[in-house]
Amino acid sequence: MLNLANKITITRITLTPLFIAAIVYRRMNIALAFFAAAIISDGLDGFIARTRNQKTLLGTILDPVADKILLISAFICLALVNGLPAHLRLPPYVPIIVISRDAIIVLGSIMIYVVKGDVKIEPSILGKVTTFFQMITIVSILIQFKHSVYIWNTAAMFTIMSGIGYMTKGSRVLSENNSKNTRKA
Repeated sequence: MLNLANKITITRITLTPLFIAAIVYRRMNIALAFFAAAIISDGLDGFIARTRNQKTLLGTILDPVADKILLISAFICLALVNGLPAHLRLPPYVPIIVISRDAIIVLGSIMIYVVKGDVKIEPSILGKVTTFFQMITIVSILIQFKHSVYIWNTAAMFTIMSGIGYMTKGSRVLSENNSKNTRKA
């Protein structure tokens, strides 16, 4: 049976297609409402999981997946959608940076799992700052903030920095495992 925290996470996943549809049909206020609901549910499911002792393996998998589905969809849509003023349309490099970082994290996690048989992904402070700026980027475009370019460039910078941080941490984990195996041989 699903607990409340996991139900909220699943609800967040179901908001993503509605958010995308609102962007495609250029209903930015509706898209903003769906995005705001998703952001609130992200904080709420984590709070409930921690305070009600509802942390589960399913939740630890679904929560970051829900975040990635929402954010990657948002970045792609806001780079491709017609009807946005030119200064608000995301340049292609922003979604490419976001998707590349997430792909590297997923592939690195798979590699660590294959080598070690276990993987623990804990978001770093820089990763949390990155997510914050990515979310603020989406909001700034949806509310048509005229200086959104500064926000998305900041988000892109933090995305690159956190990606490097995760790669460094993953390399350390793999080299620790490699040095343990070398000593055994």
